[in-house]
Amino acid sequence: MPASSAVAAYGTTFTWNGHVIAEVISIGNLSLKREDIDATHLSSPDFFKEYLAGWGDAGVLPIECNFIPSDTDGQIAMATDFAAGTKRTAAITAYDGSWTHTFIGYLNSLEFGFDSSKQLGFNGAVKISGKPTFGYTAATGPSGLVITGNVTGPLTLTPTYAAGVYAYACDGSSDATVTVTVTAAGADTITVNGSSVSSGVASSAITLTAGALTTITVVVGETGKVSKTYTVVISGASA
Repeated sequence: MPASSAVAAYGTTFTWNGHVIAEVISIGNLSLKREDIDATHLSSPDFFKEYLAGWGDAGVLPIECNFIPSDTDGQIAMATDFAAGTKRTAAITAYDGSWTHTFIGYLNSLEFGFDSSKQLGFNGAVKISGKPTFGYTAATGPSGLVITGNVTGPLTLTPTYAAGVYAYACDGSSDATVTVTVTAAGADTITVNGSSVSSGVASSAITLTAGALTTITVVVGETGKVSKTYTVVISGASA
């Protein structure tokens, strides 16, 4: 089994009205939902209900913090805004800055924790108003992706390679193995089926399975950006 690509949440920040909130312990889930509009009628095909997509709702975002009274522009400002019912722009930013989710909301609950066995707590829930904006900074992607058969040479990708197209197929029925050459001069990391390669340098030979499809996965990463993943499905020789 391949190693997990999961990353720790450590370093993720929550911002309220442009100020990073001090000592955040956890940020809840952004839970987007959409209402169902029942469009069923007496002639609905095959006696099945029909629906339309209704109003969207981004829900409520819980946030849990250590209470820091000196955080006047953050936690104290949030408490002040709660008392006034003020809407603010809030944001969640990834630990590496590769993405930021931004939304407008107001605090619809706020609690301070005073348990003698715990640290002082500052917990709230932000009711999101309107549609959040999901902002990602993606890696540039390769300028070239070449699959080379041990017999045929460079194989034809379908569709023709472009950095914004992420899935390809090619015919490797005349070859027993292929190599992958990824050209991505600005990349910090390039992997082919999990193994690191250098830009412009062919990977190790990948064996094609006779009578089956072989999937090759290419991941290109840049620091502070979301990685791009490409897949190439190659048909092997007849069994």
